[in-house]
Amino acid sequence: MTGDSPVVLVSGSDGGIGSAIVADLLTHGYRLSLGSLDVGLLTDKFGPETPTKIYQPFDAFDPESARAWVARTVDTFGQIDGLVNALGLGTRVTIMDDNDPILDKLWEVNVKAPLRLTRLCMPFLEKCGHGRVVNIVSLGGKRIRNVAVGYGVTKFALMGLTHATRTYGWDKGIRATAICPGWVRTQRGMNSPTLKIAHDKMIDPDTIAQLVRTALELPNNAAIAEMLVNCEFEDLF
Repeated sequence: MTGDSPVVLVSGSDGGIGSAIVADLLTHGYRLSLGSLDVGLLTDKFGPETPTKIYQPFDAFDPESARAWVARTVDTFGQIDGLVNALGLGTRVTIMDDNDPILDKLWEVNVKAPLRLTRLCMPFLEKCGHGRVVNIVSLGGKRIRNVAVGYGVTKFALMGLTHATRTYGWDKGIRATAICPGWVRTQRGMNSPTLKIAHDKMIDPDTIAQLVRTALELPNNAAIAEMLVNCEFEDLF
């Protein structure tokens, strides 16, 4: 890919999965707009900004930062072809925890921030005729296997957002995909209080990155709505 290569925004681009996505897309010639609460982390990971990648402060709790990020992306590249919502929060809130402040944070990060970015990017995704939205959901957005209700219900909601995006954008050439991995070998995954699998059996973040690129590159007439990614056997659901 060269001059007219796709322009993709990636949230959570300094995280375990997000970093793998960024590295893979850079290798394959994408132009990237990367959002992070601390852009210094992006410089540390990916070097300084270049004509093909920019860094922008993004705070999931601040709607204005989302607007500024999208605006700078368009000002820099003149287009937006894809959005990857890789930012996620996994703070544990169980069904009997009376902890509305943490639950509210889960909703802001896992649902409202991706919705806000999707809404802001939508006119540009429509304009290109082949817009893509890829949401990193979780198998936790497909079934519940523990009492961490805060994470589960917000990931179910992110799945709902993905399908709403798919429905809204279909006739406009926009395709939305939910990628739902099980255990991923990131710092958060390996330190989960519900961990029940050896680290070497977990999904490699680079594998998730390849699936993201697949979702971005499939033609409009071969879209995949959901990718369920298992590293241990589960019955179909």
